Amino acid sequence: MFVRRLELVDFRSYPQVVVEFEPGPNLLVGPNGIGKTNLVEALGYVATLDSHRVATDAPLVRAGATAAVVRCSVIHDQRELIVEIGIEPGRANRARLNGAPKRRPRDILGALRMVLFAPEDLALVRGEPAERRRYLDDLLVARQPRFAAVRADYDRVLKQRNALLRTAYLARKTGAGERDLSTLAVWDTHLAAYGSELVAARLELCAALAPYVSKAYEAVSAGKSVATLAYTSSLFSTPPDSATLPEMIMSALLAARKTEIDRGVTTVGPHRDDVTLHLGDLPAKGYASHGESWSFALALRLAAYELLRADGVEPILALDDVFAELDVGRRDRLAELVGGASQLIVTCAVVADIPEALQGVRFEVTEGGVTRV
Repeated sequence: MFVRRLELVDFRSYPQVVVEFEPGPNLLVGPNGIGKTNLVEALGYVATLDSHRVATDAPLVRAGATAAVVRCSVIHDQRELIVEIGIEPGRANRARLNGAPKRRPRDILGALRMVLFAPEDLALVRGEPAERRRYLDDLLVARQPRFAAVRADYDRVLKQRNALLRTAYLARKTGAGERDLSTLAVWDTHLAAYGSELVAARLELCAALAPYVSKAYEAVSAGKSVATLAYTSSLFSTPPDSATLPEMIMSALLAARKTEIDRGVTTVGPHRDDVTLHLGDLPAKGYASHGESWSFALALRLAAYELLRADGVEPILALDDVFAELDVGRRDRLAELVGGASQLIVTCAVVADIPEALQGVRFEVTEGGVTRV
């Protein structure tokens, strides 16, 4: 798989730009803040319908414009797919595949599969559990796009359940009396059904991912420590049989009922889970140095890339401003790991930071434009 062409209209800093990529290494070179990351962010949006930099779509639309368009041509198994997304803050986004409108934007997921590593990924190691849950769920969708629907259904049920609990909480707090919570049992059933499917998939994913994470960290750090990851949940201490998960979640919801009513929020479910990362015997969060944290975050992305390849998918790999943070030894080891990618997109401010093995097609990024050198 590789991206042949990327076209942006009113996306971030670009009124309009077209980039014709090639298989193999592609270097986007230019000063910091000039717009290199905007290009890989656009590709990442096509792959995940999300930005790795911001939580809402509004910043993706160029100042003064009302909407943005991201269009790309993806070559996979000698077939070309034209993917187009119209981003309209405050309204539902539009998606087309080979010119045909899609009822839901998520219907285009899987057309482009991409693994992106960026400086923001330090949050995978140092940040809150939500960052690591997002990492798992994005990878789930990349492997099996149907999980986008499971994820959306769980989020919808959680939102409805929280709204019901919040209404009851506020009524009690303001002296308006008790609210009818009879429908809570219905939402419990839905939450347990979608939540158990999500947890089971995450457990399976962590088991498949773990050896790739250890191998990638060992390669990047030259074997200085052993990196491990494990799924952690308040529902269980050891991974249960997936068939027991719905009942387990239902029991936990019933046990937490009084607490949830008192607090006005759902306290049980996969939205409360985490992925524990360790270096040796110590948790990476709070103990890993900056270099170790950077290497661990990179290992998580490389592991995702290798797992997708093992599934028979050859994703695009993008490294956004990575090499400037690495010493010469780590640069060379990383180049050896990623040199065989079907398509590699690397952003950098200084070409000298990129190992010779990755010196492929080069693009000069200037204010508002991209030129092949």
